[in-house]
Amino acid sequence: MQAMRVNSAAVIVAVAVLAGCATVTTPTKGDPFESYNRTMFTINDKIDEVALKPIAKGYVYVTPQPVRDSVTNFFGNIGDIYTAANNLVQLKIADGVSDIMRVVMNSIFGVAGLFDVASVAGLPKHTQDFGLTLGHYGVPAGPYVVLPLLGPSTVRDTAGTVVDYFGSVTSFVDPTWFRSTLFGLQLINTRANLLGAGDVLAGAALDKYSFVRNAYLQRRQYLIGGDNSASDGNEALPKYEDVDSGAAAGAAPASATTAAPVAAASAPEAASGETAASEPGANTVRPDQMVPPRIPSFPSFRLR
Repeated sequence: MQAMRVNSAAVIVAVAVLAGCATVTTPTKGDPFESYNRTMFTINDKIDEVALKPIAKGYVYVTPQPVRDSVTNFFGNIGDIYTAANNLVQLKIADGVSDIMRVVMNSIFGVAGLFDVASVAGLPKHTQDFGLTLGHYGVPAGPYVVLPLLGPSTVRDTAGTVVDYFGSVTSFVDPTWFRSTLFGLQLINTRANLLGAGDVLAGAALDKYSFVRNAYLQRRQYLIGGDNSASDGNEALPKYEDVDSGAAAGAAPASATTAAPVAAASAPEAASGETAASEPGANTVRPDQMVPPRIPSFPSFRLR
């Protein structure tokens, strides 16, 4: 019986891979690696379906909402340190100082960041990474690419990911088992916050790959040319179960594929260097309400 289950699982994975390997004869403008991207997207989606999503559901079942909110706030507080550094490098002094004040306030009065008192005090939460910093200084996004496990990216954002790894506070935590535990908890908690988005994506998009790609590129374009603060100033991850499922949807994969229902609005114009990259699709997505699509931490292995 066990052997039959293993064989069935192998067949499913093989079919998924072969389906994703279909050659795209005329790749979409801005997505020259579309054949590879679709294959990796399918693999990531299957991994999410058979592993991450069930674990996230179990996590939600056994963990009360206030505890999950505290976990989200804790990792968000750690992320604010790196966000502040990127804002300062971009010479966004006011945002950088605001991020530093958030970290200090949440660390002291929010019990090591378990409670987001800074947002209550009127300090908005920002979204920054080194890919956005490169874009701020005019580095073009380059072709769209889907990374194994990490999901949607571009050539520029992929290069920035290396710096993001070293900029993450959790990557320097010892011992290794504790660092790995922190990463796993952050990944599961992030995926749990996105559970309500999968059904929206399935119902809103005929082509999930194109939908996620277009939403990702629009959001990155927006963050470079627009306001990078959280839409409501209170949480980086919207509560999907509280949003009308009939609204327009924006995509936001945690590790593989998910999407966020948001109000329909045209994406604002952004940096001219991003225009070509956002060419695929014409979604009317409001990027400032999308969930950050990139995992804010990395596995426990060390590159140093």
